[in-house]
Amino acid sequence: MRLSLPPLRRPRVDSVGLINVALAVAAVGGGLWAYQIVSGPAEAQASQTTTRTRLVAATQGTVSQTVSASGSVASSATANANFTTSGTVTEVEVKVGDVVTKGQVLAKVDPTAAQASLNTAKANLTAAKAALTRAQNNSADAATIASAEAQVTTAQAAVTSAQTTVNGTVLTAPIAGTVTAVNGAVGSSSGASGSSGSTGASGGSTGSSSSGFVQLADLTKLQINASFAEADATKLKTGQAAQITWSALSGTRATGKVSTISPTATTSNNVNSYAVVIGLDTLPEGVRLGQSTTAVVTIAEVQDAVRIPSAALRTAGGQRTVQVQVNGQVETRTVEVGITGGSFVEIKSGLTAGEQVVITTTTTNSTTGTNNQQFPGGGFTGGGGFTGGGGGFRPGN
Repeated sequence: MRLSLPPLRRPRVDSVGLINVALAVAAVGGGLWAYQIVSGPAEAQASQTTTRTRLVAATQGTVSQTVSASGSVASSATANANFTTSGTVTEVEVKVGDVVTKGQVLAKVDPTAAQASLNTAKANLTAAKAALTRAQNNSADAATIASAEAQVTTAQAAVTSAQTTVNGTVLTAPIAGTVTAVNGAVGSSSGASGSSGSTGASGGSTGSSSSGFVQLADLTKLQINASFAEADATKLKTGQAAQITWSALSGTRATGKVSTISPTATTSNNVNSYAVVIGLDTLPEGVRLGQSTTAVVTIAEVQDAVRIPSAALRTAGGQRTVQVQVNGQVETRTVEVGITGGSFVEIKSGLTAGEQVVITTTTTNSTTGTNNQQFPGGGFTGGGGFTGGGGGFRPGN
């Protein structure tokens, strides 16, 4: 009797199981990948220090100590010309850039009202004088004559005042110079302020007006208005020599001297600075008002000084030393120093011109090595159609 066995059944593969297997494989692969990253060669850094020495001879020459500040070109003589009589402007005789002489007519306002007042004042004066004459001729008493005389005096003052008003309808130049601004036109109001302010070499206005109907400046008398830091300003004195360079005029230089130093500070953002005026010895070609400049003022200078480069001087514990090569040997020597200027320092004692001093320079070069491990662009591929890396995750079929 033959026994019949049931047919073997193939196990079913659940698609969810395949996905779980694939995820497990990906996790293992990712762990191996991360381990390679962590255990790979770390970024290496190395630095190399290089020390170089050279010999430089102490020389004999000039050492200059300076301070510098930015500034601008200004005129040492300016004026703001204003009408002293209000009215409508009828004439403007000048334009910006014109050169005028002192007393030249610049502009006019309508004089009609002022002239009428003057005519009335003159008529009143004539009447007052006639009344005084009658009183005197009629042998009036002293009180009557005194009253008539007072009326004449008052009428005369009125005429003088009215004449001044008429004169004020014509604006004339208070100084000789160049017109730098015209702040009005025919038909506008004169904007009378009653003064013609002028500015002297100190830079401060000597009049009560801060601007004028016509502004004038003497372009033959130019100066540099600079603003020096508080620490530098304390070292400045009038008469000190200055070198001026221009931002807009390449290669242009001029010499000058400190003429005034403001006694009071100007504060901006809690920083104090002092206004300094530097008079120019010469006027380079192309110089214009308002141009930006740099002023370098010499505050101390020693000629025929023994000097060495500043890099050769060493300071430790308040002591100044230099290394000197003598007969092939280097010795450390204490020196007394004077002023420091530019790249030089003055040596007052301890060193003579011609001796060789040592300058040591140290440079550090850093090099960095990077992990050059390459990763395949296709990523990790597991069985069953799982693709890692750039291929993304794709379940098998």
